[in-house]
Order: sequence, then structure tokens, then C-alpha cells
Amino acid sequence: MWQLFKSKSVKFASGMTKQTSLVLILLNAQFSISQPVAAKRNIQGIYAQSALPDLLKSPNSVCPAQLGTAIDRIIDRPQFSRSRWGIVVQKLNNAQNLYSRDADKYFIPASNLKLLTTAAALQKLGANFRFRTSIYGTDDGLLRLVGRGDPSLTDVQLTALARQLKLTGVRQLIYLGVEGDRADDIISPDWEWGDIQADYGAPIGSLILNQNAVTLQLLPQQVNQPLRLVWQDPIAARMWQVDNQSVTAKPKSPAEVVVNRDLSGILQISGQLSADSPPESVALAVVNPAENFVQHLRRVLLVAGIADNSDRVRLNIIEVQKQLAKAPELAAINSSPLSQLLIETNQNSNNLYAEALLRALGSRVNSSNSNSQKGIIAVKQALTTLGVDATGYVLADGSGLSRHNLATPKAIAQTLNAMAKSPQAAIYRASLPIAGVSGTLKNRLQGTPAQGIVSAKTGTISGAIGLSGYIEAPNYEPLVFSIIVNQSDRPTTVLRQAVDEIVVNLASLRRC
Repeated sequence: MWQLFKSKSVKFASGMTKQTSLVLILLNAQFSISQPVAAKRNIQGIYAQSALPDLLKSPNSVCPAQLGTAIDRIIDRPQFSRSRWGIVVQKLNNAQNLYSRDADKYFIPASNLKLLTTAAALQKLGANFRFRTSIYGTDDGLLRLVGRGDPSLTDVQLTALARQLKLTGVRQLIYLGVEGDRADDIISPDWEWGDIQADYGAPIGSLILNQNAVTLQLLPQQVNQPLRLVWQDPIAARMWQVDNQSVTAKPKSPAEVVVNRDLSGILQISGQLSADSPPESVALAVVNPAENFVQHLRRVLLVAGIADNSDRVRLNIIEVQKQLAKAPELAAINSSPLSQLLIETNQNSNNLYAEALLRALGSRVNSSNSNSQKGIIAVKQALTTLGVDATGYVLADGSGLSRHNLATPKAIAQTLNAMAKSPQAAIYRASLPIAGVSGTLKNRLQGTPAQGIVSAKTGTISGAIGLSGYIEAPNYEPLVFSIIVNQSDRPTTVLRQAVDEIVVNLASLRRC
């Protein structure tokens, strides 16, 4: 599985076949994973604008009658003979088809699935919904923190929570309980092993801090010495067992570092960086999100001036829990409203945010299932209310990372059409990347007729890509489109360029 951020990339072996370990290969001292809290959680690629064909920059205008031939000419190229294409293009005002190929067939949608999850979240939760993190307790230091799955919670917010607690008069900690939802399912059973070790596949539940990810930096030392390991977060570092078999090679030597987490949880590092190589960063999912949360909370309480005396006092835990069950809320912090969280979810294709929204939906469903399973029920209910055909998709998660997700281009277009007519239309569309301007489309379609007029959700996993959204064609009516490619052996850049050619043709439509 390839993850491309700016000019850097990392290959995850699990993206090609089922693996029992995560392998991150850093080649030529220029491959790395982005910072775990830098919002890029999905597998999104960017191709160089210099590779953009002149046809995309200066295309001829296209009449509706010519559109089918123009699209067929692109997707029927010999290089795509083994690829599956699902496409639908419709007028937004009446859902009239301008083009359709296998629009009723199932495809793996990748992150195009986030269009369904975020539409349901707006319908069910409302634009002003906020996640709330609370501390309940007593003045003498019995504390209980309740996490409710805020994906945006960081050490900054946790510090504010601790300071707020200090202002209530709490001066010491003698007991700390941290609670999540018992219906949490921290790791999706349908995600591949390699994915759940990386930052874009971090564990999701009621307890999320710093997006449940941490950065490990690899630095060369003197020749023949092991690479030096520097963790972004010392707390997370204590939770890992590391077997460092790496080495610093002579200057200008080829760089190849393999970071592999095996099934026993040991992080194995091998390979080499040259002595003159810059540091390389690897972003990893935290091992134990609950323990990570507790340790960070204890640290910020100390910094806020609340002494930790929990190891000096013997308590009857049963009695303590009874007291805490009735204790008032002493401090709390809310996330940004859903309208803002959706921007991070869709523009940056943040898997953790999407999964947190799915579980927030699920927490409102009365069922004995896990929160993600209940969330899927809630998404189906919301989409059915919107008029989306329930047989047009099969959901396995909320982010699109699972290959068990299925959706038809028609169902995605139905969702886009329905949301365009809903009271939340402006909020929903504002959450989407804009071609050549923002999010995962910032470096795509620049200098083409599509720049600035296409709002669409990207999606990429190995062998499958998608792009679905809206086009405000200047010389034609507003359009809705969904393009998905599956089962392809072509490089992602080649597939993406073909998709962009189609989009440029759509943006060049005129009445004739």
C-alpha cells in the first residue's frame, strides 16, 4: 500500500497481500511517514504537476453528445483492459444521467465511503454536535475521567481540562479511573494487519488522544553504530519493546530501513541509513490507547499543580467506585462542532475522524452490538431517509479502509444529490476538497478548467481509487459524478491521471 505525502512515500507491504507484520521501507533517505497528528490519515497520493498532459491544461470544450465518446476513449485504453471502471455523471438539478458505466455494480469505494458516513453524521447528529470529555470526582482527589471518543483531543485540550479541574479546588489525586464505552471495538476486524500498525489505521474508541499515534524518528550516528531512535512522545516510547538491528552506513550509501511490528508487539528495526542522511520519521499507532491516555492525564494533572498521591493511600476500590458513580462533573471540554470536524474528515481523508463519527452514531442506537456495528445501522437509517437505495452499498467501517466495503457509483451519486438538496448542503460541500485548492485535491488538477470548480472526495487503496463529488461547470449545469476504479495493476499515478482527464472533460462541458 503506497502512501504519498508531498514528495515522500512509504510502502506498506500489507497493502498488496495479507501480511503478519508491518513493513515500512525507507529508500534513498527520502521516504517517510507524515507526523501522526498532521491530519493525513488516509492513503492519498499526489502526482507531480509537471507530468500533467497538455490535454488537461487546454482541452477543447465538450458537448453533451460527445461526452460518452470522450470518456470511453480514456477508460478503454489497452493499459486499462484488466481494470474495472464504475462511472456515473448526472445533472444535479434532476439526476438525469449524462454518462453511466457499471454504475449499478459493486466496487470497493476506498475513502469515497466517507461521503456516506459524513452525510449520515450530519443527518443524525446535527452540525452543532460536539464530543464532550468529562472529569467527575470529589474535592479530596477521587477522580473519574469519561472519554466519549473525541478524535480531535490533544495534549493541549487535556492540559486545559487539568487547569479547569485545579480551579475547582482539587489539589491532589488519590484515585484515577478512566472510562470508555463498553461497546467500544478498538480495532476493526476487517482491517489488514499492516494497516492497524500505521498512524492512518490507529485504534478508535472512547479514549483517543493525539489521534492515538506517535512519531518515531530514526537518526544516523557514527558509521557502524545503530541508528538512534527518538520518540516524539516519551510516554508512548515506554510502551514499546524495540529490537534495533539497524546500522549507520558510510556516507552516500544506499538507504534502506525496515520497521516491522511482529505479532508479539515487538518493534523490529533493521537496515541502514548513511551517515550523511537526514533523519527519517515513522508514524505508528499507539499500542494501548487507554494506558496512553491515563499516563498523559497523570502528567498534565501534575503540571497543573495537582499532586499525585495515589500510591500513598490505601483505598477500598468498591467504595471509591460507589462514590464516583454519584460524583458531580468537575471539569469538561468540548470538541469543535461537527461542521468543523467534517472538514478534517473529508478534506484530509482522516480515517480516525470518520471512525469516531461512526461510533458516535452507534452510541445512539439501542443494540447489544459494538458501537461500530451500531454505527453502520445508523448510517443505513440516515441514508434510507435521504432516499439512497439501501441495496447500493455494503458497509464494513466508516472510513473506507476495509476492503469489505462495497458501494455502487449510483449510490454515492444518490448520496451527493440528496445532500445537495438538504438543509446541510452548504456544510456538507464545504467539507470536501476543492480541485487545485485544498485538502487531498490541493495538488491535483491545478492549471486545468477543473481547478476551483470541482468539490470531491478522493479515495485510494492499492489497486483501487475513486473520486466523487460536484462540478460547477461554468458553461453547463451543475453536475454530480462518481468515478471508481478497481482491480487494476496500473500505478496509482496513471489511474489518477486518467480520472482527472475525465473530470476535465466534465468541467469543459457546454450547451451545444
